[in-house]
Amino acid sequence: AGMAGTCRDSHFYYYGIKFALSAYATLFSILGLLILSVGIYAEAERQRHKTLEGIFLAPAVLLLLLGITVFLVSFVGMLGSLRDNRTLLKVFFWVLLLIFLTELLLIFIEIIFENKMNEVLHSNIQAGIRHYYDDLDFKNILDFVQEKFSCCGGDEFRDWEVNQYHSCNGSGALACGVPHSCCIRRVPGGVVNTLCGYRTLDKERLELLGTIHVRGCIHAVGLWLKDNFEATLAIVCSLLLPQV
Repeated sequence: AGMAGTCRDSHFYYYGIKFALSAYATLFSILGLLILSVGIYAEAERQRHKTLEGIFLAPAVLLLLLGITVFLVSFVGMLGSLRDNRTLLKVFFWVLLLIFLTELLLIFIEIIFENKMNEVLHSNIQAGIRHYYDDLDFKNILDFVQEKFSCCGGDEFRDWEVNQYHSCNGSGALACGVPHSCCIRRVPGGVVNTLCGYRTLDKERLELLGTIHVRGCIHAVGLWLKDNFEATLAIVCSLLLPQV
């Protein structure tokens, strides 16, 4: 009777682990396919509008890479668990461990070398601002961030000087100004004045406090993450815990 009970327990444990692993891998395979589908659609739109080829300036490419990676790794795990294939399960385990350690390393690098990482991020954002009107993907993302976090540019609002249309050396209506997504909206949901940032780049910060957001988005997002530490921790854990 004791041996029979032990066998039943071991079988229950085995099938429980197998079901949990299969469900986990299947869920993330579906998630990978969804991300891949969004990436394919975004890439098709990017090609249709002939936007830039740079990786940073093409979020669609990042979605494609992320979707392919998530799907392939999860599919290997799902197949290995369903067929009890030890080789596939070992591949799944080691790849997942490598991804997990890489994510931890990136988090530690960001914490330890925060200033250096901010410089790299600032450089990339400036490159995006330089081609702001050429890349719809980047334009939409930056507009969203500037409106959501009440910020302007990467390090500060004067980053918009690098864009040929907003440069103070330009001659158009946008010259020496910033996009409307940098403007302070007094009436939420009201009609947007697209020229609200007109002639702001040649003024001092104190003169613009009631007109545009002068703080850069790198600092604004960083402050939001620190002020919302619980939410930040929850996001990090939601990314890391499923891999454990």
